[in-house]
Order: sequence, then structure tokens, then C-alpha cells
Amino acid sequence: MKTRALFLLFVSTIFMMSCERNTETEGPKLSDIYGDFNVLEDFAASTSTVDFSKGENVVFTARFNRPTEWEIRISHPSGSEKVLSGRSREIDATTGVWDGTTTVFPSFSNGQCTAELFIAADSSRSSLNVEITGTRQPDGTVVADFDNGVDPEWNMFVQSGANMSFVTRDTGIIPQGSAYFDMGGEVNWDWLIGLIDFEADSYGPDGFGLGQNPENLYFNLVVNRPVDYNNGIILFQFKEDENGDGTFTEASEDLYAVEIRDLDPGWRVWSIKYSDLVNLVNGTPAEPNGNKQHNPDKIHTISCLFLANPSSGYSQVFVDYVAFTKGEPLKL
Repeated sequence: MKTRALFLLFVSTIFMMSCERNTETEGPKLSDIYGDFNVLEDFAASTSTVDFSKGENVVFTARFNRPTEWEIRISHPSGSEKVLSGRSREIDATTGVWDGTTTVFPSFSNGQCTAELFIAADSSRSSLNVEITGTRQPDGTVVADFDNGVDPEWNMFVQSGANMSFVTRDTGIIPQGSAYFDMGGEVNWDWLIGLIDFEADSYGPDGFGLGQNPENLYFNLVVNRPVDYNNGIILFQFKEDENGDGTFTEASEDLYAVEIRDLDPGWRVWSIKYSDLVNLVNGTPAEPNGNKQHNPDKIHTISCLFLANPSSGYSQVFVDYVAFTKGEPLKL
């Protein structure tokens, strides 16, 4: 009898354990998949006016009964546009912050913007207005913004080819400020169309003032390849004066470079970390001639060369806001 009682107790315990349910939810709720979609809190903004020049932001909010794809599109009469998007139950200070930056150029200017919320789950759209009273000021150390034309301190060379256009422009879409630089032309005997040298000593006693950390430094520019011309190459060279004698000696000091080519049409921010630059010989990576260390504090000259295959015909590219930033790529 005792043995039988122990056996029944064991079976009862096993049965009770097998009947216990795991209350933790695995995967999405059925209501999230098949239930009706509802907006629990309407689309709203933390402020109706914002001064981005003072570091102010706009926080957009909304809440739904289940996760959904959403997109906020902020537009200005000038054509500026910022897009925020995600998939969530809620739009909040984590996902819905606008800091004055731009997705589609030009950069935002003062005036009223329209913010629209598009929700994939029910194809609905909500809108509200936000007034910009101060525009965002870009970060970084500016090498050239072209707002005042070509600085006489820069050294510029332009070939005597056909339809040469190494000039500043203030028409059309201007991504930042009041002007950009137009490099174009046709040279049928040489790859070089023209160049600009930006020498450190023309920027003051500290040169470009970039510090010593190449891992924390980004080189940036805003660039536009016109729709009809995809044969141009922008070559940036960074020549370091390692011995501090005030000159760059190619045979014994480092030169780092990067080629920018095969761009899609339209304005965009292009960035590269300084430590990722390499020496190029005829477009191929090669060992630099100096100490083989990236020393941004020793940059003597930054050269911007515009190149194209001489058999490819006319070439053109637009450039604006050449600048260094620390910690992250340029945000406009």
C-alpha cells in the first residue's frame, strides 16, 4: 500500500507539472496581426515654432494599438524635405525627433513647414504646421563654402579646353548657404580639367586646426552630379608636412587621397573618415612616402582636382560646403 501511495503521488506530481502553462508570450499577439488598426493618440508636435540655430528640436508623437510602418514627411515651400520613418506602436522622442537637418536639398530656411504622417496600416494621413524661426547651423571646420566666391588665397588652375566653367553659381538648388561651385569642361588631351589648392597657412596660424586624431575626423562635401554627365572624377589629395618645414615634399612625406566617382544624380552629402584615406598612384592604392601615419594636424595642402577621360567628352560636377567634422559625418 505504501508503495502504491508513493507511486500515485509521483504520477500526480508529474501530471500537475505537465499542466502548468508558460505564460510568457512568444511572437506577436493575434490581435496585432488580425485585429483592427486604431490610432490611440493623434499626430502631434512638441512645438509649433522652432529655432534650430539655438539647438532646439521638434519631437513628433503618435500612438497606435499595434505596430505599424509609418513615415513623417516635413516639407518647405523651397523644396526642402526631411523624412523620418520607422515601425512601432509609438512615435516619440526616440524615433520622432527633427533637428533641422535635410533629406532632400536645399537646406531648410525660415518659414512655415508642413509635417505629414503617413500610416501604412490604414493608408491614412495627418498633417500639422511648424514654423522655423532660425535655421540649423552646420557643424565642422569649413574649408570652402563658396558663398563669397573663390577666395584669392586659393590657388586655382583651369585648362584652356572647351566650355570651361570653374565658377561659383547662385541659381537653382543651393544645398547650403548662398552659392556652390561649378566645375565643368572638356579637355581632349589630358585627364585634368582643373584644380583648386587650399593651403593651410591661408586659414590662420593654426592652419585647418583639425587635431591629431584621424579616427575621430571626417572629411565631407556636398556634391551633385548633373543628370547628363557621369564621366567626371573628383580627386581630393591631402598633403602632410611631417617635418614642419612649411612645405610638402612628395618624395619623403605622406600624401593621402580619395576619388569620388559614379555618383547618382542630385545633391548629397559625401563623407569619409580621415584614417580611411589611402595614397593613390594612377588610381591604385600604394604605400605613402613618409611616416605612413595619418596626421591631420600636419596637413599642408588640400587639393581638389576635377578629372575626366579625355575621350569621354564634356564633364561637369557641382560642389558645396567642403568641411571637416569630428565624431560623426556632416549633417545638414
